[in-house]
Amino acid sequence: LKAGGVAGVCVDLILFPLDTVKTRLQSPQGFRKAGGFRGIYAGVPSTAIGSFPNAAAFFITYENVKSVLHHGSTPYLSPATHMVAASLGEVVACLIRVPSEVVKQRAQVSPSSSTLRILSQTLYHEGIQGLYRGYKSTVLREIPFSLVQFPLWESFKDLWSWKQGHVVDSWQSAVCGAFAGGFAAAVTTPLDVAKTRIMLAKAGSSNASGNVLAALGGIWRTQGLSGLFAGVVPRMAAISLGGFIFLGTYEKTHQLLL
Repeated sequence: LKAGGVAGVCVDLILFPLDTVKTRLQSPQGFRKAGGFRGIYAGVPSTAIGSFPNAAAFFITYENVKSVLHHGSTPYLSPATHMVAASLGEVVACLIRVPSEVVKQRAQVSPSSSTLRILSQTLYHEGIQGLYRGYKSTVLREIPFSLVQFPLWESFKDLWSWKQGHVVDSWQSAVCGAFAGGFAAAVTTPLDVAKTRIMLAKAGSSNASGNVLAALGGIWRTQGLSGLFAGVVPRMAAISLGGFIFLGTYEKTHQLLL
């Protein structure tokens, strides 16, 4: 819990400006109208509050499920074990992540409004359901991302450990996390764009229904391939750096606490 929480807070706060740029590139009104480079830390209180419990919930679930599934299983099933553990971890973590993400993204494209005002407006106009708008699309983004990232991360660590004859150090785990995260970020960008559009959609609009396929179809018809991969460069940069900081910090904190 502590290792995951510390890792989550570190990466989210350090890389927040890149996340803001990515969100504004993906927003329906376009980068400049969404704020451009102004108010780059808009929405940071929501992230600061949600980071620790979100990351802690993920790693508690991930490590426990991995431990249960590893018991008595063959080495050949390790990738499948990591996929199942990461997927279940994301489902649990999204219960905390989505409300924080909704408020954060709406604040990022409305830098003149405070985080507290965005939260109160969302609750007033949409109720608690408004905070969970995009839960399904977030899970549908995070599960494929984790299916790619975590087996790659574990495989890179195992290969490096085998090459050098001992368990990887925390910095080596961080390098493995950067490569795994960057690749996973690239291939799941269209799902991230759909999630952003759903969370930012006005109440009552077609995207507000949360239909991921409909959102992807609308983006494809109006903006084509470039629309589906909007923000892919800052997303890859943020998640590569994030993978380095997040997974490296997790390993180091975990080692220190044990």
